[in-house]
Amino acid sequence: MTAARDEFGNLRLDEQLCFALYAATHAITRVYRPLLVELGLTYPQYIVLLVLFERHESTVNGVAEALKLDAATVTPLLKRLAEAGFVSRERSRDDERVVIVRLTPKAEAVAPRLAAIQNTVRCRTGLDAGQFEALRAELVALTDRLCRDGEASS
Repeated sequence: MTAARDEFGNLRLDEQLCFALYAATHAITRVYRPLLVELGLTYPQYIVLLVLFERHESTVNGVAEALKLDAATVTPLLKRLAEAGFVSRERSRDDERVVIVRLTPKAEAVAPRLAAIQNTVRCRTGLDAGQFEALRAELVALTDRLCRDGEASS
């Protein structure tokens, strides 16, 4: 055993779940990047659009909640998407503190290309449909457990 393992416990990078998740996330976003750049999108903008494709419209806080982010992080993404013509933003008539976000026809027009990009990335994983879904489900469950445990200890 190494001195680091004896003295401090398991400090091997390649045995850390956090690093495996970090490296996988980095790798998958590297696959998305060149595909999305052709549409003028970043990966964070892409996942915002996914929320809106699912919901058709949402508040800024609704988008942030879906992405497990805070509104201050999502707001600049939405501003850039609006400047690029992918979303519209308008204040709610009922409460002007609330901003409603909707897809534009430009975003709807790129939906087939985004679906093709998703398929390309899915193929690049080398997982069959069952493996892909099982991995996704396990990661969702892990995230839910960590978020729930984090809320209880906060």
